[in-house]
Amino acid sequence: MTKHISMIGFVGGIVIALLVGVLPFSGISPAGQRCLAVSLLAVIWWATKVMHPGYTSVILLTLYVLLGVAPANVVFGLWTTPIIYMIIGAYLIAAAVNESGLGKRIAYSYILRYVNTYRSIIVGMYVLGLLLSFIIPHPWPRSFLIMSVVAIIVKSAKIPLKDAVNIGLAVFAGSVPTSMVLLTGDATVNPVAVEMSGQAVSWLGWLWMMGLPGLAATLLTLGLQLLLYKPSAEVHVNKEEIRKLLRDLGPLSGAEWRCILWIGLAIVLWATDSLHKIHCGWIALVVAMGLALPKVGGVLKPSSWREVPIETAFFLTAALAIGRVGAVSGMNAWVASVLLPSNAPSNAFLFALFVTLIALAIHMCLGSVMAVMGIAIPTLIQFGESAGMTPLVPSLLVYIAIFIHYILPFHHMNILVGLGEKQGMYTDKDVIRFGIPLTAIVFILPLAVVVPWWKIIGLL
Repeated sequence: MTKHISMIGFVGGIVIALLVGVLPFSGISPAGQRCLAVSLLAVIWWATKVMHPGYTSVILLTLYVLLGVAPANVVFGLWTTPIIYMIIGAYLIAAAVNESGLGKRIAYSYILRYVNTYRSIIVGMYVLGLLLSFIIPHPWPRSFLIMSVVAIIVKSAKIPLKDAVNIGLAVFAGSVPTSMVLLTGDATVNPVAVEMSGQAVSWLGWLWMMGLPGLAATLLTLGLQLLLYKPSAEVHVNKEEIRKLLRDLGPLSGAEWRCILWIGLAIVLWATDSLHKIHCGWIALVVAMGLALPKVGGVLKPSSWREVPIETAFFLTAALAIGRVGAVSGMNAWVASVLLPSNAPSNAFLFALFVTLIALAIHMCLGSVMAVMGIAIPTLIQFGESAGMTPLVPSLLVYIAIFIHYILPFHHMNILVGLGEKQGMYTDKDVIRFGIPLTAIVFILPLAVVVPWWKIIGLL
């Protein structure tokens, strides 16, 4: 079935791109029409999984240049910004935390102190995800690190499979809202949401705007999981085994101390970026290189480079290029004029509701958070101008709506990477059961928390 869908998407994407490229459209420039054709081809191929997203992304970027839609420095513009180097640095820092053993030490210590019952295990998965987001700037390595500890708990406490599945789901579902709190909580997505707005936001600025919404999303998601999933049996955590594992780690090693010092420096510099004006991306990259230096670092090895996924970098480049090239070619303005009303609602609550509905509709079809951001944010920024909205407002509203939304696993990579018995232990059915009621939170959050908070701090 999947192969049939991929083949239909492969052929259908080419046909639609050719039709859009040659049919007469009024009000759009030739470059804008070529941009629309190529962008639709990529979006269809992404949605139907014709090939790995990295390959589709390279095809999209190459066609933009070869067809003269935009110059190469615009198409590959992400590589000239610190955003891409923040992503590279984030993966290397995550590798250092894992390789040094610091992450496991924190997880073991938390469990020994705070985890006793099934309920405390579920809560702990969310709390650990939030705590580790300060030192591991990407949710996937955080989640896999926590799952390595969860596997020990499940085995030693003889937790039934049904409850083990719920715990695994808590690890990966919890990684979604907890990643929203810090700009570096998800160094792949969060900075790009800011970059697409065209405005600068400091590390503390993000925390000021998104910290409360992120914590609210975390509490709402956690509350929903505790409500939906009750334990089938009483759980007794075998803490002696956890103590043994912690003892086996020994005292803090030199590598762990060096990790603490370098990452501590990163956090201080991130928090003060509004003063020294050094972008968080350069800080992440410098700290990662510091972790590789002899004597003062020595945590990162040559093999650590394998943790940096080049395909993800090209996918992000393509997602950002859709918005940038669409603006240069005139595609964004044309799409906004054709698909959206001429005037945006001036009421902030109605505007937030409208943006959420549009973003969710696109996300249901495409699935990819980055692809939807690349399409929806530039269009809705253009739309919001009629109501006097600063570009940051529609950009972050789109980000919030699609970042916490999923019904099927492919709707969110944080959920997809944990799918299966060898990862988070949960199945498609478990995700759907949780994702459908989770959609209510997608609407509750902007209307009950985000808009009121942004009004208080003056963003709206």
